Amino acid sequence: MHLMPSASSPAPSPAPQASVVIVTKNRREYARGAIRSAVEQVPRVEVVVCDDGSTDGTPEMVRTEFPSVALHVAARSEDIAVQRTRATALATAPIVVSIDDDAAFTSPHTVAEAVRLFDRPQVALVAMPFVNVRVSDRVLQRAPEAEGVYVSSGFVGTAYAVRREVFVALGGYRPFLIHQYEEEDFAIRLLDAGYLIRLASTPPIHHFHSPTRNRVGMDVWGARNTILFTWHNVPMPYLAAHMAATSVNALAAGVRAGTTWRKLRGMASGYADCLRQRRERAPVRAATYRLYRRLKRGGPLPLDVVEQLTWGRVPPEAGAARGAAPVAA
Repeated sequence: MHLMPSASSPAPSPAPQASVVIVTKNRREYARGAIRSAVEQVPRVEVVVCDDGSTDGTPEMVRTEFPSVALHVAARSEDIAVQRTRATALATAPIVVSIDDDAAFTSPHTVAEAVRLFDRPQVALVAMPFVNVRVSDRVLQRAPEAEGVYVSSGFVGTAYAVRREVFVALGGYRPFLIHQYEEEDFAIRLLDAGYLIRLASTPPIHHFHSPTRNRVGMDVWGARNTILFTWHNVPMPYLAAHMAATSVNALAAGVRAGTTWRKLRGMASGYADCLRQRRERAPVRAATYRLYRRLKRGGPLPLDVVEQLTWGRVPPEAGAARGAAPVAA
């Protein structure tokens, strides 16, 4: 027997078009602002918060102040990339928007505007504008023009939207890329699956750059992960030249910043991990690498130019062949 709602019963709320995921650890006050800006999005979005082992009362704050938020608390800290992958898998909407816990939307319509940009099946990720407000007022990751589709080589984790099905099918972020280069690694794999990253002109997200950052870890892991990114993704015959340039650039950056020993530690760790992971190497196709390098060096390009540089179009069958089928907008 099926019970029908009475005429006076309120209609069920429509399923949200998007989920907003936020990973946090020991940044309670920042997280409060990030979550508030997410729950205020119009129309309503699902909000998923993954706490990476906070000890400052962040989970209690979320439960008390934001009871509608889906909260998942890790038993132990596993790093932001692991938690972002988990949060995206836990989300239920077809489009997942990710912001840092020290960031906030500046408009209640940002997510809705980003969702509308998935109007082509080959667009799997939208890189959204943001401002590092404690650094400058420069708007980063914004499309050169509001009209048209501009393709980017990558994106920044504090401000993006992605098709959940594609993200999950590609395995999300690689867990061994701790806190650095996980976005760039995912971006090149996304390109290799036949999808594109689109720049947006949505209202910029404000990123507050919390001072609670592990600078030593960022130097060490950053140098390590540039080596691993190269090893896992760069095809022959480009691998040797790319690896040499990566090593020289990392060392030069260390010399300029006075962090040479940190960079050397990271590079040594990266080379050792390349040996340990030598059987896991699965580089992208040469055509993908050339497109990635063109976008990386020259900046974003209009979609029609990118299509001319590839196969005449970005083929849906490429995504299926690499383990992820394009999702209809």
